[in-house]
Amino acid sequence: MIRVVVNGADGRMGSEVVKAVTADAELALVGGVSLTHVGEDVGVAAGMQALGISMGNNLAAVLDTCHPEVAVDFTTPDAIYENAEICLTKGVHMVVGTTGLTAVQRERLGKLAAANGVGLFIAPNFSIGAVLMMRFAAEAAPYLPNVEIIELHHNNKLDAPSGTAILTAERVAAARKQAGAAAAPDHTQESLRGARGATVEDIPVHSVRLPGYVAHQQVLFGGQGELLTLRHDSLDRKSFMPGVLLAIKKVSGHTGLTFGLEHYL
Repeated sequence: MIRVVVNGADGRMGSEVVKAVTADAELALVGGVSLTHVGEDVGVAAGMQALGISMGNNLAAVLDTCHPEVAVDFTTPDAIYENAEICLTKGVHMVVGTTGLTAVQRERLGKLAAANGVGLFIAPNFSIGAVLMMRFAAEAAPYLPNVEIIELHHNNKLDAPSGTAILTAERVAAARKQAGAAAAPDHTQESLRGARGATVEDIPVHSVRLPGYVAHQQVLFGGQGELLTLRHDSLDRKSFMPGVLLAIKKVSGHTGLTFGLEHYL
């Protein structure tokens, strides 16, 4: 049994993680952390039956009390770096679904994880379908190098563009660079700043934030007389749970930083 603490246990994703971990025979939920519902039962706060585990509000204290092997973090971009430092310094393996860490921060945390002999797993997206979408986009990039990305999320998502969109753009750019394929210049003149979206590796990325969405992305390729659209839709947060459970079970076998679910598939 792998002992697991969930940080952000009463949030939209954290609640699903609590349910998924509790239902898995190989895992044992031993603690939950949140700034709200403090002292309440973690199961009740997550919308399920009582589990006999009280919600804590101090990550370090919960780790010291519960002695988990793995901490799962679905909190906020402004808290994740400090949360990771706490877990890794205490020798706890960590699975991070919170976006917002920069490449420099990931590198620093990876070195901290290695120094403490633990694994740090970070994924912009835990959906297996999303991982496949990114792979297919990279495969298409050398043949149709002109590409734009549209990502659509719920209006409570705190960052834009999404980590998945950024990673997709980076992989598309790397694939077309390796193949020596260059996109045609974009001569469009914006009459309103930002109309063409942000750019990641010179690839336009457009972010939509509306209630009703969960997590969706389109990768649009244009060629002479043809279009190719790759689209992935997560219609329920349960779609992320197989990837989260896989990461919890695999992270202890990979010291240092692992970035991206494809490394565990």
